[in-house]
Amino acid sequence: MPSGLISQLGEGEKHSFVINRGFEKCLMLYPEAVWQQISEEVNALNLYNKKNRDFVRYFYRGAQELLQDSADRILIPKRLLEYAGIEKDLILSAYNGRIEIWAKDEYDTMLDQEPTDFSDLADDVLGKLDNNINL
Repeated sequence: MPSGLISQLGEGEKHSFVINRGFEKCLMLYPEAVWQQISEEVNALNLYNKKNRDFVRYFYRGAQELLQDSADRILIPKRLLEYAGIEKDLILSAYNGRIEIWAKDEYDTMLDQEPTDFSDLADDVLGKLDNNINL
């Protein structure tokens, strides 16, 4: 784990994580506290709804707890590395309390696939927010 990332989590203590499949072809690494919050949201879904059941099954598939070793390393299970296509070089992308782990080639491909109109995407995602900013 990069030292800058470890310092953000709090140095001097060993951290536990949960690693899982990402929504795209990547892995998601969650600090234990973030995983607990997300699990609460997922567990609150109505399981009488088939789409919810399918989501819960897929979401938890592959989830595993990981612990740092004495050298601040984590060992990613082989089948998750295979899922993400990670063979050698990888990219860590941290945001919103979680870390995406990508195969470098897959990450570069994803970055090259920009939306045709980023303005429309921003409007769809952020346009409904009440952002009354007084200038």
